[in-house]
Amino acid sequence: MPVRTSRRRFVQQLAVAASAFSLPAVSWSRVLGANDRLRVASIGTGGKGWSDLTATAASPHVQIVALCDIDESKDFLGRAAEQYPQARRFTDWRKLLEAEKEFDAVIVSTPDHMHAPISLPAMQLSKHVQCQKPLTHTVFEARQMRQAAKNYNVVTQMGNQIQSHETYRTAVKLVHDGVLGKVREVHSWQSGPMGWILVDDRPAGSEPVPETLHWDAWLGVAPERPYLPKIYHSFNWRAWQDYSNGQLGDFGCHILDPVFMALKLTAPLSIRADAPPVNREVWAKLSTVFYEFPGTELTAGKTIKVTWYDGAGNRPAREALGLPDTYALPGAGSVLLGEQGSLVIPHVEMPRLFPEEKFADFKIPVVPGRDHYTSWADACRGEDQTTSHFGYSGPLSEAVLLGTIAIRLPGNRLTWNAEKMELAGAPQAQALLTKSYRTGWQPSWI
Repeated sequence: MPVRTSRRRFVQQLAVAASAFSLPAVSWSRVLGANDRLRVASIGTGGKGWSDLTATAASPHVQIVALCDIDESKDFLGRAAEQYPQARRFTDWRKLLEAEKEFDAVIVSTPDHMHAPISLPAMQLSKHVQCQKPLTHTVFEARQMRQAAKNYNVVTQMGNQIQSHETYRTAVKLVHDGVLGKVREVHSWQSGPMGWILVDDRPAGSEPVPETLHWDAWLGVAPERPYLPKIYHSFNWRAWQDYSNGQLGDFGCHILDPVFMALKLTAPLSIRADAPPVNREVWAKLSTVFYEFPGTELTAGKTIKVTWYDGAGNRPAREALGLPDTYALPGAGSVLLGEQGSLVIPHVEMPRLFPEEKFADFKIPVVPGRDHYTSWADACRGEDQTTSHFGYSGPLSEAVLLGTIAIRLPGNRLTWNAEKMELAGAPQAQALLTKSYRTGWQPSWI
């Protein structure tokens, strides 16, 4: 049976984790110089993992030495092995980590529920880590990742690669330059349909597992369940609470990232969600999450409200934004309402300033983009610094994941004490900061 973490045990875990992370690490990693090639192991080679792998390998200073995927078919491990024939192949990430002397860094591009269970032991081996967003599946895991990266002094980067794109970097500079004045409130959204939700609850029955698929390893720390094609692997796992954090988890670390960076936001004070009742399996198809953050030197008040909208067609009301009727809101993005005007940050498009007549003669200074992937590889070699290291992306992910807890507890105003890691406002809130782990798969901190 899964191990359920009680409130008392959760607090004990925090204390144990804090003491564990104060211990020195034993490192097998090489001391790299500027002329050394970074030996990289890729865990999760299909879908987004494929682009993470190939984009990182584009650096002339990177050598792909190991590949790991639970699916040996041509679209996953097979394709990666064909592209990098000299790399060792694994279907179990635990076996890969046993070969720790053969690599210096890992890319973790699995479903959300396996991010922390793989990344944490890698960091404990003093391996540099690039991990997909959201950084983890739970708030507790996000805090663990942040602490581990600091303790083991490894180079880290979360896969919110648009942070490095010129569009988001330009938007952040506009706010930092004071073009809007103080910012009063923020609205952010992803209004696309959730096409990965194929069913409303767990289907009955099962089908034979393909010979190329290691189903038990795919489940990993999640509860055991029968295999069904297309329902979970390879893409539609994002519909299920056991494996993902839904639409907010998928896009929040992208779309809220320039908001966090521009306004220098920290941990939210409170979170509330409007959403339909969520069953124990599938995420809601539409939700609105109301955050309240402490104000900063870039905001107009002691606190600032950030509202998130997701689901098909779910966007902020136009009258709340003060934008002209002729301007069509993008399908995903943010609007920052400031004292001197409004800034629209479309998802991967150049920002727009309003009112247009006020900024007609203002030329937006474009900030050049950087390569999110090769900059991580260069940072591992001491030649650069990452911008979405776990010290930054950990707190961003925590805020996103607190929103997903609010979605599971709709209508409740939850208050968050980040220092004590206490979430109040509903009886189940504190328990949802962590989760159960399948027997035999418990991560090392349990």
